[in-house]
Amino acid sequence: MNINFEYHNVNASKRLEEFAKEKLESLYTKFQIIIRADVFFKTENTSSDETGMICNIRLSVPGPRLFAEASNSNFKTSITESINDLEKQLTKKKGKLANH
Repeated sequence: MNINFEYHNVNASKRLEEFAKEKLESLYTKFQIIIRADVFFKTENTSSDETGMICNIRLSVPGPRLFAEASNSNFKTSITESINDLEKQLTKKKGKLANH
């Protein structure tokens, strides 16, 4: 699995990349159908202190791409939330693939 990172209005961070990579690799051990992951970090001005640090993850898998986005007060929580959402999508997709 190939992992690409992009930053929009955010300084690049090795620590964030390592955390995201660790989470994605654990997802890959469960679902080997993942070909590539694109991870986007960006900040957004919001009126709430609990949002604004956004993590988008796009997975290339056979068929349509999977996508998840989360906005929280920090990037680690956003990464975790996006990974959990993708895990649900992959479980659903795996079930559909098993039926065919």
